[in-house]
Amino acid sequence: MILDERLLTYINSLDAGNGALLDEIEKEALESEVPIVRKDMQNFLKLLLAIKRPKRMLEVGCAVGFSALLMAEYAPDDAQLTTIENWPPRIPVARENFKRAGRDAQITLLEGDAGEILPKLLEEGRSYDWIFMDAAKGQYPVVLPTVLGLLEKDGILISDNVLFDGEIIESRFAVTRRNRTIHKRMREYLYTLTHDEHLQTSVLPVGDGAAITVKR
Repeated sequence: MILDERLLTYINSLDAGNGALLDEIEKEALESEVPIVRKDMQNFLKLLLAIKRPKRMLEVGCAVGFSALLMAEYAPDDAQLTTIENWPPRIPVARENFKRAGRDAQITLLEGDAGEILPKLLEEGRSYDWIFMDAAKGQYPVVLPTVLGLLEKDGILISDNVLFDGEIIESRFAVTRRNRTIHKRMREYLYTLTHDEHLQTSVLPVGDGAAITVKR
């Protein structure tokens, strides 16, 4: 928990929902213990979508498709979204959710490891004005150079879960051994985003932490 729990509960109580189907898919995901974007992050994404109005979106980390559907719902009607998922059990669920929402023509799901797929997209000359990073945390700095290559000038990169439930501020020795590599890589990732002269980044305590980056 990054924010005070009572304050976060109040903020989330103001949420107006995302429509019957998205709310149902969110409920199913939570009941199945599938990690999805948190309520405050959902509302932040909707605000950013209203401001940026992206047309070519890329998501790294699809899970069961909830965030892809959320972005498709609040982006312009002619926006196209490509999403990547590596874990086989979640792929058919995501495809079915896209079909349920009538967005299987708008959303393209690429199956496989993002570290292998992203360079292929770059080689094909693809570019995006909106990229949402929500994959395995330890993978963020590994794929970042390719992700930035895919991001258009003035494009926006949203990186979710960057504060690691608040553990990012702890010494690496205070973090459990199995999380130390992720802790180190996430710190490296945030340092790069905030110190690269070609980027403008703000790190915010929204959800599990969000880094909002614009490519200059």
